Amino acid sequence: MSRFSQIRRVGSTGSTNDDIAKILGEPQARGLTLVSDYQISGAGRKGRAWIAPPGSALLFTTALPDQVPARDLWVVPFWIGLVVHDALAGFGIATQLQWPNDVLLDGAKVAGILCISRVAGPQAWVACGVGLNVARPAEPGALIDIDPPPAFLSDVSACDRDELLAHILRRADASYEMLASPDIIARAWERAAGLPGARYRLRLDGSDERIEGKAVQLGTAGELVIDSHDGRRSISQADGRVLR
Repeated sequence: MSRFSQIRRVGSTGSTNDDIAKILGEPQARGLTLVSDYQISGAGRKGRAWIAPPGSALLFTTALPDQVPARDLWVVPFWIGLVVHDALAGFGIATQLQWPNDVLLDGAKVAGILCISRVAGPQAWVACGVGLNVARPAEPGALIDIDPPPAFLSDVSACDRDELLAHILRRADASYEMLASPDIIARAWERAAGLPGARYRLRLDGSDERIEGKAVQLGTAGELVIDSHDGRRSISQADGRVLR
């Protein structure tokens, strides 16, 4: 049996992350995946909105069945990014990972990741929220306001959302033991992201400072190490935003 065989589906909800957060750590949440056809209040990093018209995206949150060390919480978004990347490769769809939590298709964002946690001393319960654009809507609607424009899997290949979810959860189960080895995940993520050498343009939160340069590697807590004209710098996930 897969660790992630428990799936619950709803037509719409405010946010699958919010729903899972209410029960995170309780027995019924362990290994649970909540899938919604539409999220009224879908969110990305730092409270930014995640816009996905009904039926256009695979929207789900998966709770890990076990606790992880609180010191290793940083690695979970990189792990689930790899899971999505590798699952899509199984459909013949080549994507690239972008720091800190995006999946790109031909240079445009096709999926975003937002993990939530409940820390209990040295351990934490974690759930992984994923929004994956699957079918481009016939009418752009609110998508027209997104800059830069998002990508959809249907731009390159037609995919069934249920099949995608099954592949992603099977890949999560197969690679679950990697979570015990953050360094292995970091190195695998770097390969999938084309590091080192990938060019990044970043804006530091809370300021107008912008940094541009070549990425070197991930740091020991998931920070992006980058060579800029000011020298080598480390940008934490909490401090930087990628500009495309």
